[in-house]
Amino acid sequence: MQKKIILMFAVCSAIAILVLLIWYKNHSETTLLSQRSFPPAAVRVKMVISDVWDQKIFAAGTVAAEHGIDVTAPLPGTVISIDFKSGGTVIKGQPLLSLDVGVPEAEYKGLVATSTLRKIQLERATKLFADKQISVSELDNAVAENNAAAAAAAAQKAYIDRKTVYAPFDGELGIRLIDLGSYLTPGDPIVSLQMLDPINIDYSLPEKHLQDVKVGQQLELSVSAYPERIFLAQITTIEPNIDLDTRTLKIRASLRNPQKLLKPGMFVESWTVRKDKKTVLKLPRTAVTYSSFGEVVFVVTSKGDDTVVERRSVTTGEIRGDEIELVSGVAEQDLVVVIGQNKLRNGMKVMVTETLSTSGVD
Repeated sequence: MQKKIILMFAVCSAIAILVLLIWYKNHSETTLLSQRSFPPAAVRVKMVISDVWDQKIFAAGTVAAEHGIDVTAPLPGTVISIDFKSGGTVIKGQPLLSLDVGVPEAEYKGLVATSTLRKIQLERATKLFADKQISVSELDNAVAENNAAAAAAAAQKAYIDRKTVYAPFDGELGIRLIDLGSYLTPGDPIVSLQMLDPINIDYSLPEKHLQDVKVGQQLELSVSAYPERIFLAQITTIEPNIDLDTRTLKIRASLRNPQKLLKPGMFVESWTVRKDKKTVLKLPRTAVTYSSFGEVVFVVTSKGDDTVVERRSVTTGEIRGDEIELVSGVAEQDLVVVIGQNKLRNGMKVMVTETLSTSGVD
């Protein structure tokens, strides 16, 4: 029993000595580091400046075609001719496909023959009536039969004409949904047809912005397919009523789309440009650091003979391109670190290697 106690005491003593050695080593290293003198961190700075920005109202929207339909079969029949290609461009009145008209054309020829006969009979009846050989009622009957026969022939001709499907407007076709020999019933889809130039943007704004938008007002928009490009549109229609479910105002803007870059259904980020402007303090976006303290910047100040940085919490506003609005936390003409702040601490000495021009980060 006494041997076990001695052994346990020896083990505990060894552990305690090891812990003391580790603590002493760490403490020595910390002391040495604290006594070392680090050179100032090299940073690039830029002065906070004021600027006048257009006021803009953000909204998400959708691209919509000026005209967009699924071309459908107006009459039943078998497809005997397809006169378009998937993805092709068509003009108004261009034939797209034809349905079988064998039986209707045969019937039409019979109706034309009947109409010709009725016309001849009417001419004969007119002469007999002039010679007072038939009554007025007989002449009226001949006129009616002639008109009925002509109408029947015209109706059959119109029926045959509708067996050919035409493009109702200029546009771009989608993927063909039918094949030769397909039997179509009225309403069966044939192909999508979209007019892409001009193109529309549909979006909504809260009703509080009713006085901020007018027809003809400019709209800036961007799409994820072309992130570096800003498209310009104009408001063409404002819905006269407010949506009862969402209390929003529906708006449509239009723009030219000659390169067909915008497609119906695309998601759009839009900014309605208001007439009034606002004065803002701005910096490059790289100046703002996001940390556990929130949004912060490092402002260069003087402390005796040293140049140091002061960490400040800021409130940011709009982001436009590479610039960001500073709502609070800085003042105009403050020098703020825009490059090199990832290695900074509050109160740390720095060496300003370059003060960037007001045009932006080089």
